[in-house]
Amino acid sequence: MRCSGWCKEQMRMAEREFSAFISAVRELFGPEQAQLSAVDWLDVSEVTDIQPRFTSRDWRAVTIAAAARLANRLNAGSQDRPFAEDVA
Repeated sequence: MRCSGWCKEQMRMAEREFSAFISAVRELFGPEQAQLSAVDWLDVSEVTDIQPRFTSRDWRAVTIAAAARLANRLNAGSQDRPFAEDVA
């Protein structure tokens, strides 16, 4: 299967957005969260209806959805800690 100009542009935008997101997650939360977030980002992108006029702003929406999953995961993990750790 050949990738047209439109397809190549979509891949370029997606790769740039994905890379920036995963790099930021790795820096802020470590490699484990980066790996989980990569799966989240790819999952979200798979269910997103990508149209010929998909823009970098639309790819940002994929990142925002993946970031929301990360926030939920981190929030759920923080609720597992005893209260004393939160106030210490």
